[in-house]
Amino acid sequence: MYFIDPETAPTFSQMEGLETTILTGLRGERMMMVLNSTLPGHTVPIHSHPHEQVGVVYGGEAILRIGGEERLVKKGDLYCIPAGVPHGDTTVGEALCDA
Repeated sequence: MYFIDPETAPTFSQMEGLETTILTGLRGERMMMVLNSTLPGHTVPIHSHPHEQVGVVYGGEAILRIGGEERLVKKGDLYCIPAGVPHGDTTVGEALCDA
């Protein structure tokens, strides 16, 4: 419960172009931590969920939309999405956007 092993965490494809590994948020936690890989040329549609979500981009680039704000994010950028706030992204370039 206190230590997370990405090798044994559940991984699935939420939609075409988006692979997700869920690290926290499956056992009633209020915080969600996932590893997302968005394929080049794909968009994750605007959506929201009851979890807070924080993340770091560890590869590629994307246009990340959170609430009414939009920003180009790249490796090393951090973000925080409050519970219930609409968000989505679109990859930029030819590389996966890993966040």
